[in-house]
Amino acid sequence: MGVVAERLAALLDGGGNRLGGDGHGGLVAEPHVTLSELPGGQPPADLWAIDGGQATLADARCVAVVVVRVARARWRGGSCVAEEVGPLRAHLLGGDERRATLAHLAAAGLDLPADTVIDANLLRDAAEWESLAVTVEEAERGALVIVDGDLRPDWRIPGGWAAQILARAAEREVMVAAVTKHSGLARGGAPLVAVLEAEAEGDPALGPRARWWAAVARTAEAVQPALRVSVARLDPSARFAFRVDVPLACEPAEVLAMLAGVSDDAAFPGYPYPLSVVDGLAACPPWVKHDARAALDEHLDLVGVGLLRRERYFADRHRLMERA
Repeated sequence: MGVVAERLAALLDGGGNRLGGDGHGGLVAEPHVTLSELPGGQPPADLWAIDGGQATLADARCVAVVVVRVARARWRGGSCVAEEVGPLRAHLLGGDERRATLAHLAAAGLDLPADTVIDANLLRDAAEWESLAVTVEEAERGALVIVDGDLRPDWRIPGGWAAQILARAAEREVMVAAVTKHSGLARGGAPLVAVLEAEAEGDPALGPRARWWAAVARTAEAVQPALRVSVARLDPSARFAFRVDVPLACEPAEVLAMLAGVSDDAAFPGYPYPLSVVDGLAACPPWVKHDARAALDEHLDLVGVGLLRRERYFADRHRLMERA
């Protein structure tokens, strides 16, 4: 353990400008990362937030039942005027079910190869992008749509499909931004966001209660969708900064100033409050999973798969043996 601790300390103190870490593929570091003060801004007249959730209801390893859903909320004039929780969409994974799932995705405009590996992460990400496409059409011109995570779709989703959605947003003059709670980007081997937080604390030009931002990367020339990646501290009381992605057509400083206008909630300082709302709406807490599993069991009873068979197929034997 001592050797690992020493190596970790050296890594965290290593410095350098090399971009790395989880999620850096396709990104090119900005040649100079400069911390700049971020003025407080006003939220746009029309603001939307989107997030997705997922849960596994039954898992026999070779076959599983998962559910995904997406939530949206809309703010106008600084007040929440609508909350929308999408239906739980059930999917059967495994066996020969890939074709049915791919057909479902194709109906939403996402054509994937026949050998695509299907899992809940792909289904949730696709549902979130589908919701973004719908929201872009419903939002007013000048609106801002914020999503949880980054703007790089799941690796199985063609970047061109996501790029078309962002191009439509630009055509309608709708701004899009994505906020990542826990970024995997690194600089010189150390967590990039944490490195910039430390630099900001030691910068006398900023001070301890400054909002600040820095452009850190952009997508390589041939990579789609084309993005700009920034790190920003959006509230003077915030403990943490966050990674924020915007399409190449958007000006990061303008979008970040708008985000600052909705990131001053006392419970979530520095994180856009609308995203906190949709995170709670989209989540699949235990009671949601319980109700969904009860509905699944009821339907299985109707088609002749009784309790004993269900327990034999789907019991978590590893967990049961640990409890013993």
